[in-house]
Amino acid sequence: MATYQPDLPRIFGALSDPTRLAVVERLVRGPASVSELSEPFDLARPSFLKHLRVLEEAELVTSVKSGRVRTVSLSPDALGWVESWVHTHRRALEDRFDRLATFLNQEQ
Repeated sequence: MATYQPDLPRIFGALSDPTRLAVVERLVRGPASVSELSEPFDLARPSFLKHLRVLEEAELVTSVKSGRVRTVSLSPDALGWVESWVHTHRRALEDRFDRLATFLNQEQ
């Protein structure tokens, strides 16, 4: 996992769009060209590239151009931060429920 604290609102904002979420879900299987990624969507190329730019700015994906082909890959640490954030908040919530259950059991 990365050693810096990313901008989680930007990450969640990027993932909140169905097109961008679908792109990230596709990239979990491995890198893909922009053409491959855009194929399932009925979007003009500039519109799709804007989605990719949002994902890059959120540091969820990276891209490399080789000749005329731009290949996009999932950034390895980005989803780790999301997982860590969710895990931390889930653990805190579970602790609160455990304390509530203990309190309720004592009242009975």
